[in-house]
This record gives sequence, structure tokens and C-alpha cells, in this order.
Amino acid sequence: MMAGQSRSPDALDVFRQFFALERDVLILSIAMFAFSLGFQMTSRYLPEYMVALGASTAVVGLYGTISNLLSALYPYPGGVLSDRIGSRYALPLFGALSAVGFTIWLLAPTLGSLAIPAIFLGLLFAQAWKSFGLGATFAVVKQSVPPSRLAAGFASTETFRRTAFLIGPLLAAGLFATVGTGSTESMADGAVIEAFSAVLAVAAGVALLGTIAQHLLYDSAGDSLGKRFEGPTQLRSDLQELPLELRPLLIGDTLVRFANGMVYVFFVLVVTRLLSVGFAAEVPILGWVSLSPQAYFGVLLGIEMAVALLTMVPVAKLAERVGLKPVVALGFGIYAIFPALLISAPADAGVLAALFAFSGLRFAGLPAHKALVVGPAERAASGRVTGAYYLLRNVVVIPSAALGAVLYSGLALPGFGRVVAGSPTLAFGVATVIGLLGTGYFLARGEEFGPYANS
Repeated sequence: MMAGQSRSPDALDVFRQFFALERDVLILSIAMFAFSLGFQMTSRYLPEYMVALGASTAVVGLYGTISNLLSALYPYPGGVLSDRIGSRYALPLFGALSAVGFTIWLLAPTLGSLAIPAIFLGLLFAQAWKSFGLGATFAVVKQSVPPSRLAAGFASTETFRRTAFLIGPLLAAGLFATVGTGSTESMADGAVIEAFSAVLAVAAGVALLGTIAQHLLYDSAGDSLGKRFEGPTQLRSDLQELPLELRPLLIGDTLVRFANGMVYVFFVLVVTRLLSVGFAAEVPILGWVSLSPQAYFGVLLGIEMAVALLTMVPVAKLAERVGLKPVVALGFGIYAIFPALLISAPADAGVLAALFAFSGLRFAGLPAHKALVVGPAERAASGRVTGAYYLLRNVVVIPSAALGAVLYSGLALPGFGRVVAGSPTLAFGVATVIGLLGTGYFLARGEEFGPYANS
């Protein structure tokens, strides 16, 4: 859809445009699908891969902290670059960097003692599409959709992207099941490495294809270019001039994301190593299915995304009637309570399936959240506003995973012994308390974006 067109998006808009071969939407959709597929196949399993390579839970927490650091540092320059040169050049660049990152992760087991450092090096590249490209993808929607329909516009693109989030984990689960022994017992570290290497090979290949297609075919006629970046002065100005409507959202969002960041990297370890829950049952058409905890984790992520896809667009439509604020608060609340529910769950496959289905509801608030972020921005500055917002939020979130690791496994200091007697229950419980504080603050102080307040 080109800038200036005012046709409102609907639930299946992206898919219709894809099959109609409208080139701009087609290429953006391919890119979103490809990189979302690769990142979702890999990122949720990285902590399991690292532990299999010999990393401790403290190193996994450090990985999460570095990931948070990149999430803080990348969006603003990515938004500035996309505003300056347009998505035609910015998005393929970010995609190529992500493909390099997947490849480094793939090669890590061959590097011996350098395997874990290679994981951190690969992260610098792999996160490029997710974080550098944030402002660019927000800007494309901002330039294509009327202000009163932003939530539905984001829901349309999110539907296509989240379809990849559904398929990716299921592909990963299939690869883990192929390498596994057909037992519901947790896989040996060597088998985990072998299976995840296949996952990384697929992710790198898909990312490379998406990059090439994007570079060769994307139509940049609808891009709106902003002013040249003026250095630290502009950054300071952009931070100071964030729309007032964003400030309560930013505070509540930051608390919720800090809470999630404390435990997010440990979700896979809770399922595969703490609870060690596999799956074995007679499944229609497939017959008898027996999955290791590693394979079943991919199925749980697929369930989560299936619920997200089923609810995202209807809830975005609901936001046009009830406003963005209650929908965003719903997502925040689910983010907040999920850690406590997961850590207290019994080692039962059905219970975990229900919990991850419930977790999928948190994505129902994402289109409304994105609309609330980008709505007040000027059209040609939407990339910078988005980047500045996420810069502030993610800077605060940086230490969350490290704090979570301390609470999860404890902390010992030379000469003092163990100064923090951690446990998974402590880490996940504290995360839920912080998340609920953020949700409550947003409910008390958050504001609506104008067009929705009058609907």
C-alpha cells in the first residue's frame, strides 16, 4: 500500500496483497516472514544451546543482558538511518547482518573454547533485523495507514509476521524430534547441539533469501525521508521532545519489560531442564507421537503463536471501540503474571500447553501498543520517535537478565561465600511483582491516542 492511499486494512489484508502480488507489500511481507521465522526458530532456543555448549545459568543471564543492551542501542540509529535513506536500503542491510549472525551461531560448536564467545559475537549481528529494523518497520505502517486505523494496520502486518512465529518453532520442534530418540526424556547435550545446528542452517538460509528478495524488488516510492541526522544534539532533542502521551506508557512498559527480561531467557530451561516435560500421546493422522522436552518446547511456542494469531486482529478491532489503553493493559497484565504461573506449574504437558496458550493472549495487545507509540509522531519522524522510545525503555531493561540470573541461581563472592541464595521461584516471583507494578501504573496514568479516545 503506497503512502496517500487511505483504504483501511483488515484481518487478511496482508495475505490478499501477497497473493495479488502488489510489489511493495509483497516484499515487505516476505522480509517480515523470513526474518521473523529465522529469529523465532533460534532466539528462544539459544539458552538451551548455550547450556549444551557448557555455559552456566550466569552466562545465560549475561547473554540476556547483552541482548537487552543491543535492544537499547540499536533501535535509535536504525530509526535514524531508515528515516534518512529509506526502507529500500536500510531493511536489506539489517537483514544481511542477521544472516551473518545465524551463521556465526551455526559455526560455534566447531570453535572449541571459543564457542560461547562466538554466541555473543553472533548476537551482535543476529539482532540487527529485530532491533535496527524496528523504526523502519514502524515507519512503513505509519506512512501507509490513516491515524484512526493504526491499530488495525499494525494488526495486519503483525498477523503475517506472527504466522512465521507459529511456523518457526514448529519447524524447530520437528528438527529436534528427528534427532531425538523418540523418548520423552530430555535430550543429551550432543543431540541438542546437532538438532539446533540444523535449525540455525535453515534460519541462515531463509534470512539470506529474504535479504536478496528485499534488496532487488522492494519499491521505495512510498518512503518518506526525514532530515539528516545531526548527531548527539538531535538525539537529546528527540528524547526531550517525545510526545507527552507516551510518558505514562513508557514507564509502565519499561517496568513490564524489565520484569519479563528477568526471566525470559530461562523459559526454555524451565520446560526442558527444571520441569523436564515431554509429550507422548496418540495424535489423529500422525499416530503415536513421543517428543523430548526440547521438541515439546517448540510445540508450546507454536500454541502460543496460534492463540496470538487468532486473537490479535479481533482485539485490534475491539480497540477501535473501547480504546487502546485497556487493550494495552490487558497485554501488560498477562506479561506480568505468566512467570509466576509457569514456575508454579506441575510437570504436566497439558498444563503447560494451557499456560502457553494463555501467554499467547499477551500478543493481542501488541498492535494497540504500537499504535499508541507511533500515533502521536509526525509522519516523517516516526522512525526517530519509535527509536527514541525504545532507546529509553531498553536502556533501563539492560540489567534485567543479569538480575534474574542472580535471583535464579544465587550469587557467591570471593571471601564472602554465597551472598544471595537464589532459586527459580524467587526470580520468577519477583518478576511478576515488578510486572504488576508496571501494569497498575499504566492503568492509573496512561493516556489514549486522540482518534481512539473519541471512538
